[in-house]
Amino acid sequence: MLLTITTTHQPATDLGYLLHKNPARLQSLEITGGQAHIFYPEATPERCTAALLLDIDPVALVRSHRGPAGEGFALEQYVNDRPYVASSFLSAALVKAFNTAMNGTCKDRPALPEVLLPLEATVAVMPAASAEQLRRLFVPLGYEVETEAHLLDSKQPDWGNSCYFTLRLRHPALRVRDLLSHLYVLIPVLDRGDKHYWISREEADKLLRRGGEWLPRHPEREFITRRYLRFAEFVNPTLERLLADDSLDEETPETIADFPAGAVVDTPESSDVVGASAPADGDAPAKQNLHDLRLDRVTEEIRQLGAKRVLDLGCGEGKLVRRLLKNGSIEHILALDVSWRELERAQQRLHVAEMPPRQRERLTLTQGSLLYHDARLAGYDAAAVVEVIEHLDESRLAAFEQVVFARARPGAVLVTTPNADYNQRYEALAAGDFRHHDHRFEWTRAQFAAWAEGIAERHGYRVRIEPLGPEAPEVGAPSQLAVFEQ
Repeated sequence: MLLTITTTHQPATDLGYLLHKNPARLQSLEITGGQAHIFYPEATPERCTAALLLDIDPVALVRSHRGPAGEGFALEQYVNDRPYVASSFLSAALVKAFNTAMNGTCKDRPALPEVLLPLEATVAVMPAASAEQLRRLFVPLGYEVETEAHLLDSKQPDWGNSCYFTLRLRHPALRVRDLLSHLYVLIPVLDRGDKHYWISREEADKLLRRGGEWLPRHPEREFITRRYLRFAEFVNPTLERLLADDSLDEETPETIADFPAGAVVDTPESSDVVGASAPADGDAPAKQNLHDLRLDRVTEEIRQLGAKRVLDLGCGEGKLVRRLLKNGSIEHILALDVSWRELERAQQRLHVAEMPPRQRERLTLTQGSLLYHDARLAGYDAAAVVEVIEHLDESRLAAFEQVVFARARPGAVLVTTPNADYNQRYEALAAGDFRHHDHRFEWTRAQFAAWAEGIAERHGYRVRIEPLGPEAPEVGAPSQLAVFEQ
């Protein structure tokens, strides 16, 4: 069985640093039932390919009781597909050959493991029920998937194709360790036989360790978990742990009433703003939730754009969806979130089950990630990304950019995020603290503008940025909005 990994990143030979394997020499490792060989068929500054070749001895498998039981026919123990077909043997060899790379460590180049590279991987061969099964596993992770079917017998073409495929994966911007973790988990999922070792509870920990970043968001996570653990009794507890890691704690709502003394408070004029009411003469302005203010502004901008088909990316419990459904000119809303629990909460709070059929047809609630290509996101007039990007690692924003601006390409994209300049106005925040424990970063106005202008230039959008909330001298407003239009 053979795995190759190729990059055209410049210089492409950085792949050698990432994999901790010198392109100039062949390296061999002892593995269960045979040997693994690591070598580089090509290694130039323009293109570099690393290969992992497994040489499995079927006789050694029989002697170690790692092969088929031989119940089908007399020679099945010795004549079978185990030495040739990607399986748990290849998954185990990945860890032994590239463990340091899978852990995201590079002693000589510490920053290199976080770099997003154009990557291509080929596995020869993968067992699968169909090419569609392979696509269902890898497309949600952002890969372009190409499969090559193989005849059952080249001398008898009328027998049709076998269940084996050569699999080619391409990703425009991915960390090497992410590619390795995807392969490590998904290869044994498709293994037609049992794993070559005992399935213990440690396997559940391995699955969570290697798949914890992406598996909770995968639409086939239940299938993956059950197949990886071979339907062991601890499948359901493992799924529960995945779900538990899947949702973000709700942020504490910021309210204009809690803003520092001296801040100018603008009371929205619209009478349908949730939680707002017109103050009587001489009364203080009504208490206004900052998150509601963001949602109202985004809703109004989408109305002004005249969008008919709208994406709510990171929809949470559906507060923006509720507002959008009031706009009768919107024909369809696709609301996406990584958290299944949040989607269930959205269904309950929006009373989806009780909606009239025509209203129900206008809404799709679905699970997905903004870090992996999703063909369902294409063809929309506008996309709202409200208080989402700050929950992503900054190193993953390039993947977010590819998913939303390069591939989905809605006519307009509305992104809101906190303004870090304003944080000094919150007495409860120490210097350098974020407003919520799950924020991975918070940007100043200048940082947000630079990021937005770069995206607009790279992807053919124009962008305008405006403050959200009451502005204070020197530090601006508590939140900020970027409106991208093609």
